[in-house]
Amino acid sequence: MLSAMMQGTLVSFEIFALTLVFSLPLALPIGLARMSRNKLVSSLTNGYLLVMRGTPLILQLIFVYFAPYYVFGVSYDRFVAVIVAYVLNYAAYFAEIYRGGIESIPTGQYEAAKVLGFTRTQTFFRIVLPQVIKRIVPASANEVITLVKDTALAQTIGVAELFRTAQNASARQFSTMPIFVAGIFYFVMNWVVSALFMRLEKKLTYYR
Repeated sequence: MLSAMMQGTLVSFEIFALTLVFSLPLALPIGLARMSRNKLVSSLTNGYLLVMRGTPLILQLIFVYFAPYYVFGVSYDRFVAVIVAYVLNYAAYFAEIYRGGIESIPTGQYEAAKVLGFTRTQTFFRIVLPQVIKRIVPASANEVITLVKDTALAQTIGVAELFRTAQNASARQFSTMPIFVAGIFYFVMNWVVSALFMRLEKKLTYYR
C-alpha cells in the first residue's frame, strides 16, 4: 500500500511542480493585461479571471479534458489536461496577487526612476518587481498550500494521484486507513511548503 501511495505522491508532486512552473510566469503578463489602459485587453482579461475564479476547478478539469473531444473530435492525455486546467486556474489567482503587489508600490518610485533616466522596462524589472516579490510572498504561500490539496481533484478525470491511490487501496482493503495515511502525506507536503516559504520570507526581510 505504501509503495503505491508513494507512486501516487510522485504524480501529485508532478502536478504541483508543473503547475507552479507554468502558472507563476504566466500570471505576470495576465496581471499586467488586467491593469492595461486598453479597454479591450483589460475587458478580455477580466472575463478570463471571472471565469477562472468564478467556477469550480473540478468543472474546469472536466471541461478542459472533454470539450476538445465533443467539439473537435480530438482526445488527448489526461495528465496533460490536468496540467492545462491547473495552470489556467492558478495563473488567474496569481495574476490578481501580482496586480495587488504592483498597485501597492507608491507612484513616487516610478517618478523617481523616470528622473534618474530609467526606462519603463528597467523601472519595472529593477525597482518595482523586486519589491512586489517581497510583498506577495504570504499571499502566494496560501495559494501554493491550496494547490497541494487541490492536486486531489485530478482524480476527477482518472489521473491516479495520491488521493485516488488511497481510495483504491481503501476499497481493496475495506478500510479507511489508506485515506488517513494519505492525509498524513498531504500534511507533510504542506508542512514542507510552509517551512520553505517561512524561510524565504525571512531572507527577503533580511535583505530589505
